[in-house]
Amino acid sequence: MPADKPLTTSALLRSLKLGGLVGRVGISLAADRLLELGRTGEARRERRSESLVRNARRVVETLGELKGAAMKVGQMLSLHEGLLPPEVAAVLRALQKEAPRVPPEVMHDEVDGALGDIDAVFASMEPEGFAAASIGQVHRATLRDGRRVAVKIQYPLIDHIVKADLGNLRRLFKALFALISDADVESVWEEVRDRLLEELDYTVEADNMRRMAKLHAKVPELVIPGVIDEASAKTVLTMEYVEGIPADEACSDRHPQHLRDRWGQVLLEFQLRGLLRHRLLHADPNLANFAFLPDGRVIVYDFGCMKRVPAKIARGYAALFLAVLEGRKADVGQALLGLGVSLADGSPLPQDLTDPYADVFADITRADPPYTFGENELYQRLVELGMANWTRATDIRFPRDLVFIDRSFAGHIGNLSRLRATGPWRALIQRYARSA
Repeated sequence: MPADKPLTTSALLRSLKLGGLVGRVGISLAADRLLELGRTGEARRERRSESLVRNARRVVETLGELKGAAMKVGQMLSLHEGLLPPEVAAVLRALQKEAPRVPPEVMHDEVDGALGDIDAVFASMEPEGFAAASIGQVHRATLRDGRRVAVKIQYPLIDHIVKADLGNLRRLFKALFALISDADVESVWEEVRDRLLEELDYTVEADNMRRMAKLHAKVPELVIPGVIDEASAKTVLTMEYVEGIPADEACSDRHPQHLRDRWGQVLLEFQLRGLLRHRLLHADPNLANFAFLPDGRVIVYDFGCMKRVPAKIARGYAALFLAVLEGRKADVGQALLGLGVSLADGSPLPQDLTDPYADVFADITRADPPYTFGENELYQRLVELGMANWTRATDIRFPRDLVFIDRSFAGHIGNLSRLRATGPWRALIQRYARSA
């Protein structure tokens, strides 16, 4: 898609595009299910994989063009790489790349409208954004007092676009989820919808940044940019400009492995601390939301998607982690039941279903030698388990609170794999789980 292609703001046109996408995916899935009836075993799995790839390409083409909530829904699905065949994850991963920019004069008007007189606040602002995402883009600027800042600006009319898209997105989300599971996903959609609407208000994100900075005040390995209150509003968020090593470069061989290991440990502790201690989880694990420093510190940029974790859920994850760490595989089903994960009749998941996943987790958290992410095709193992248990998954029920928690940890498994990080994973998880 060309960088200068205008954002589609017409509710009717967006509805037609999203509705058309829902129809194409739905018809394709129905046809493929019929064709699967005469197939068994490997042939059936291959057919389903081909269907997933074909529909994923359709999704990426349409959602990447529409941006906004549409693109965000696709991004959320793409982060569940462990549940998707690798070729499907590769297609959906395109939605994590930067979105096309909106013309500078349009974004200038957005800032001027939100803050009043833009020239009274900023000495200068770069006309082109240096980062772009689903609902806004980021520009470098200098305040009148000389401080360098990053200004996050929402796309014009994006709040109206998101709200207008919600009806079609609900149907689309169900169609997308059908690529993975046949289970009812209404409560899952409600959780996604609520997080989407929260991201439209940058004053909420500013509050998140301030709260997270306070919670991590004594955690020197994390850097959270400060909010510039006088240059922020509901649709404009100005923060300190803190520059680091971009994610793609950090994951390359340009930096020593011991440094990548350190970055990986900081990321995992950040997640564990949010889930089990603070019960406020950074729930957008896209690695582009982080940058890295040569002394081992990690910068966190985006706080639009946060998950407040109920105490019961935090304790449930702690119990689940400890059951696996301590080799109590027979207790995993009950631990999941404590999280609200059960069969449709309310009974715990059977051990023959949970044991293979417990074995994968036990391998990751082995003490000696410590596990190196990316060393043994972890995703492939999870994909094979998912495919093997595809039909049984339709009987599993789980609460909406787990959606963004699992999404966040699944995404960070991918991040640690990109870093090829080795670390004391067992000791870290054990320490946080025991103190939850």
